[in-house]
Amino acid sequence: MSYVKRVRIELHCHSTHSDGSHAAGEVAKMAARAGVELFCLTDHDTWAGYEETREVLEGRGVVVLRGMELSCREFGRTVHLLMYGIQDGPGLEALQRRLDRVHEDRRSRITRICARLQQLGVRIDAEAVLAAAEGRVPGRPDVARALVAAGVCNSPRDAFTRFLRDGGPADVPIERLSVADGVALGRAAGARMSIAHPHTLGAHHLVRELFVRLRDKGLEGIEAYYGKYAAAETVGWLRLAHELDLVATGGSDFHGDMSPDVTRPGIELPPARTQAVRQWLAA
Repeated sequence: MSYVKRVRIELHCHSTHSDGSHAAGEVAKMAARAGVELFCLTDHDTWAGYEETREVLEGRGVVVLRGMELSCREFGRTVHLLMYGIQDGPGLEALQRRLDRVHEDRRSRITRICARLQQLGVRIDAEAVLAAAEGRVPGRPDVARALVAAGVCNSPRDAFTRFLRDGGPADVPIERLSVADGVALGRAAGARMSIAHPHTLGAHHLVRELFVRLRDKGLEGIEAYYGKYAAAETVGWLRLAHELDLVATGGSDFHGDMSPDVTRPGIELPPARTQAVRQWLAA
């Protein structure tokens, strides 16, 4: 029986520009050591690390894209929209203006989350959290780290489970773009788009409904190959991709210390799937 070599790509990972624990250039070096051939840093609501990753990887023959993970809201849940290949021009400028509002909302949210924790009898200094996040996009993971440092929680995951999850006792909702609005912004900026970790929408039929509405508007990819998926879960999302003519994308969701069960960037795809992703991104 012949052996078919799988291809290692990375289209979903994070750096210290959002909630990862490694600098963007270091994530790129780790990806190179892991044998990644196609790479996109997808920090939350920012593409600030793109140039760092491009400088590290392009000389090594790796295809590097400018992208990010845009936080949206649908069905009462946070939905993460992966954007790949963002292009210069008016569309990018419009996207950046919207992100500037997002960043300000995120900073305000930290203060309000800490006030909510205070009401729960947990004292976390919001100013200290924001100071520690200076130079990157602040978010709930920063509060999670502070809760661990204060000895209130034993891990960031514990902090989310007890306090910070969507609808949790210390969560403070903020205004989010709808997925439709996010897709429109991404399309105007020349990006290809995929839904990250689709299981987080809560039900298969909700994922399907989202794609039925937005497939022809530019939502063409689904992250069927995800770092924490067992084979059976991947197969289920591949069936939906086949049914709705979607591109099956892949990423590890590498965060470093924030997600220690994912130890390095990159995820393996069959060659035919990688070729389909490459063609989609180049179209």
